[in-house]
Amino acid sequence: MVMKNYPPQFKADAVALYRSRPEATIRQVAVDLEINTETLRNWVRDAGASRPRGRRGETSVEPPTGSCTTADSPATTKSTRTAVKPSSTSR
Repeated sequence: MVMKNYPPQFKADAVALYRSRPEATIRQVAVDLEINTETLRNWVRDAGASRPRGRRGETSVEPPTGSCTTADSPATTKSTRTAVKPSSTSR
């Protein structure tokens, strides 16, 4: 496999493009630039350009206060799981 050398300005532009598109993944940006995904991932890591982990830049991992209803509570979900037994069907 041939090792490609990219100019520093191209690397910087690629990282800037990734950072400017929060909805895009590293893979999508790499495909757009026609470079290897891991190459771009390394450039992003080396540049210290990271985004919050999660689905497409989501920052909130907790639901808003008061959004959990009785039907959504863990106790209700557990009791529902234990109350519902799988039915066995014969073939």
